[in-house]
Amino acid sequence: MGKSDLEVPVICFGAWPIGGGLGRVDPKEAINTIHAAIDSGITFIDTAEGYETSESILGKALKGKQGSVTIASKLSGPDHSENHILKAIENSLSALGVDYIDLYQLHSPQPQWPIQETMEILVRLKTQGKIRHIGLSNYTPKETEQAMRFGPIVSSQPRYNMIFTQEDETLKFCEANEIGVIPHSVLSKGLLGGKYKPGHTFAPDDERRLFNFFRGSLFETIYEVTEKLKAWAEDRDRDLIQLAVAWVVANPAVTSAIVGMKSVSQVENVSKSATWKLTDSDLSDIKNIIGDLSPLWIKDQVN
Repeated sequence: MGKSDLEVPVICFGAWPIGGGLGRVDPKEAINTIHAAIDSGITFIDTAEGYETSESILGKALKGKQGSVTIASKLSGPDHSENHILKAIENSLSALGVDYIDLYQLHSPQPQWPIQETMEILVRLKTQGKIRHIGLSNYTPKETEQAMRFGPIVSSQPRYNMIFTQEDETLKFCEANEIGVIPHSVLSKGLLGGKYKPGHTFAPDDERRLFNFFRGSLFETIYEVTEKLKAWAEDRDRDLIQLAVAWVVANPAVTSAIVGMKSVSQVENVSKSATWKLTDSDLSDIKNIIGDLSPLWIKDQVN
């Protein structure tokens, strides 16, 4: 992981879904899913204080396992005051049932709080042994560079997948500066899961009901492309999910791809992605299928 001493697998267990972000998950099933992931070699887990019940469920599942997994969490929300950060880290440590967090990340830039002061607090927590390393999530190269002036940054967590690739510059910056990249939204919240069709209605407790790219003409355009990608993968005895993960991991800047899983069967399927090494010819085929979806980036940001 960048310049750190952390060694992680190429797939990271994204713990947003088990917290209820995609609808309620039975706690027992969530714990079974976490254990299945660890047993399959997915020993890197990413969560956040803002992921509803995610940290507390992980705390139950990981009891006595801290030494065998790498835990990443994030400071969520707009409050980067010292009081909130110190309270947040104690809450996370307590919920997770651990003495320290391997990788503690800022969930998103909050320019109303001076980055120097925020980093000084995190560096102090690192010195105290409550966190081992500091990372960033959803930060641009410029914002990352600013944070680096005040402390060591070992990782960056941009949104990056076959549909939304506007973070290419972030990946290039991180690779040049030896910062590990752990992309989130690898399956684009399910757009690359092969399950949902235009017109689908999400449950009231599923946050995707609020996402514009699951609605109207934007969803229809994306669906046409993902169906072609799905067919391409199936011609190779794979599926769209495995393709989405393998495509992200194929980028040399990527350290580990964060994939949300909420069932044992999903873990089993996603695990197969680690064995799929896409060739240059494969990547060229995929690029031709996707074409130029740049206008989607603009619509995604504006709506």
